[in-house]
Amino acid sequence: MKFTRRDLVRGAGAAALLPLFPRAGIAGDWAAVEAEARGQTVYFNAWAGSEAINAYIDWAAEILKARHGVTLEHVKIADAAEVVRRVRDEVKAGKAEGSADLVWINGENFRAMKAEKLLYGPFATDLPNFRYVDTEGKPTTLVDFAEPTDGLESPWGMAQLTFFGDGAKISTPPQSMDELVAFAKAHPGRVTYPAPPDFHGTTFVKQALIESIVDQGLLPLPAKDGEFLRAAAPLFDLLDRLHPHLWRAGKQFPQSQAQLKQMLADGELLMALTFNPNEPANLIAAGALPDTTVAWQHRAGTIGNTHFVAIPVNSKATAGARVVASFLLSPEAQGRKADLKTWGDPTVLAITKLSAEEAKFFGTSIVPGVVTEPAPALAEPHGSWVPLLEKAWLESYGT
Repeated sequence: MKFTRRDLVRGAGAAALLPLFPRAGIAGDWAAVEAEARGQTVYFNAWAGSEAINAYIDWAAEILKARHGVTLEHVKIADAAEVVRRVRDEVKAGKAEGSADLVWINGENFRAMKAEKLLYGPFATDLPNFRYVDTEGKPTTLVDFAEPTDGLESPWGMAQLTFFGDGAKISTPPQSMDELVAFAKAHPGRVTYPAPPDFHGTTFVKQALIESIVDQGLLPLPAKDGEFLRAAAPLFDLLDRLHPHLWRAGKQFPQSQAQLKQMLADGELLMALTFNPNEPANLIAAGALPDTTVAWQHRAGTIGNTHFVAIPVNSKATAGARVVASFLLSPEAQGRKADLKTWGDPTVLAITKLSAEEAKFFGTSIVPGVVTEPAPALAEPHGSWVPLLEKAWLESYGT
């Protein structure tokens, strides 16, 4: 899912209006929550750029209506930032019953809503199905781009930077940024990445930052203008070594990950990248890539994060929203979402926490294109690094 990487302007005066809206007092009898939710309509503001995702939300809506009497309306949006702006404006205007009851969110959008107290909660850890979440093996289920979630958003799916290409042409995939430089040098013009601020391009640059920065302890902290260029100097040294060997000698870059995938499919490139580890397998199944396609992650780890659902502070259906959020964490819903034939979005659950019957919702077969040796998921740098990285990249390499 694509989220805007720009800092959001915080609305002045929102905090003064907060007494208009309910806070806390959320834990309690779940049966009472379900009873209150019955008959409510939950307006779920979620990205609509994928037919598979839209179909999955439609499926969830059918189940929720039949089992819980909750009507789930998918409000199709292009970017979660538009929901942040809308909720902010509603709160400023004192509108106690807002237009959004649940929003698909992460990153800067969550950070902005949390800072401006635009979120209802905490509620996530009180959801019955939260007990299945893998908070130890997947710590990003509790930390969103270095920002503690504090129960204000419920994990929904996982993502991790993954590279892929035709195994018939790549005998040894590069397992680090330094190895990628050597690979690109050996195959001039056959490797590239999308130009930031494209989400995947920025993610590639953040991966390079993590692998090159001297003081790793700086990454979870807010970036400071005065220290940024010094801290990021090894990153730009690495990119300076890499770029001359890229497609069009690093003088031009694809504008999107979709373009990158097409260039791979056309044979112009040897490899591409994605933030969904299951996407290469999906592309093989769709006939877009050969079944010799392989997927890999850098051996020391690649950037991973979790995407979430959150409840705006002025939701008019908080009980219904919590019922939806808990259902989305159920083994049934998570297993269907992880199925390559449905969506292929990796689960936030710990399979070891499931009963044998619950685990059956998850397939166990290995198919072409899946990551056979998953690497550790590395935490995102603090969100404040992003605008500084994008600005510096555009000044150095933008055309």
